[in-house]
Amino acid sequence: MSHTTMTSREFNHDAAAAKRAAKKGPVHITNRGELEAVLLSAEEYKKLNAKTQKITDLLAYPAAAEVDFDIERQTDFPREVIF
Repeated sequence: MSHTTMTSREFNHDAAAAKRAAKKGPVHITNRGELEAVLLSAEEYKKLNAKTQKITDLLAYPAAAEVDFDIERQTDFPREVIF
């Protein structure tokens, strides 16, 4: 997978070219030589997003029952009570 680099000025002038390039790989958009944004195709974005799971889904996984959680309340610094 190749990547394309274009300036923000080039991107603003020809967004269609950026979209075509994004189908071949990520498009790095720079502003004054610094990376400012990365344009991905919708397909690549969905692949990246699909790998992300919610913590509730992970905890609902049957193997999560085998994980030991040691949760203790911190007692070193009592909180001030405000009435």
